[in-house]
Amino acid sequence: MSVKKKVTTPGDACMGCACRAARFLSGYSEASDYHFTPTLKCRRECDTFRRMPAPLRHARPVGIMRTIMPLRIVRLGSPRHPQEGLRLGTVRRPPRGVPKSEFASGDFYDVWLPDLAPSEALLKAGKSADDARAWASFKRAYLAEMKAPDASRLLDLVAALSHRTNLSVGCYCADEARCHRSLLRELFRHRGADIV
Repeated sequence: MSVKKKVTTPGDACMGCACRAARFLSGYSEASDYHFTPTLKCRRECDTFRRMPAPLRHARPVGIMRTIMPLRIVRLGSPRHPQEGLRLGTVRRPPRGVPKSEFASGDFYDVWLPDLAPSEALLKAGKSADDARAWASFKRAYLAEMKAPDASRLLDLVAALSHRTNLSVGCYCADEARCHRSLLRELFRHRGADIV
């Protein structure tokens, strides 16, 4: 009596699953990135296929699509997403009491971009913005600062890079709704960045 061999590695899988599994293992997990559908045999026998997240298992053939490279808006110091990429610190000051050599390993940032942070005076106003009127005033002033040529060009650069590589942008504030990173989210979206 012959026993069917179970497929356990992407290399042994059918063409559909092999391509899908290889790209998944390379770090692309968006269902829209895949363009092969597993065969019936693959659905029954392939362990690699069964271990994939449901959105990938049920993705339909859609033709070759560009890979999504999202820009994430994060809180600095929070654990990194597996596909977060380079973390940019849009803060006025480095983290207190943390050696420079530990900024990246401590999940603060890989690159410091203080030019996208509020100015010192505006930062103080933002921290004391405890009502809607004060926040609206902070928002107007910060958006005006981001219209300066240097800041505007830097925003354009980060938005353009978000189409080529995974990036994240962040600040220390616990509440994004009352943090300048919520305004950065709007500015990057206006420039066509793919934001998650």
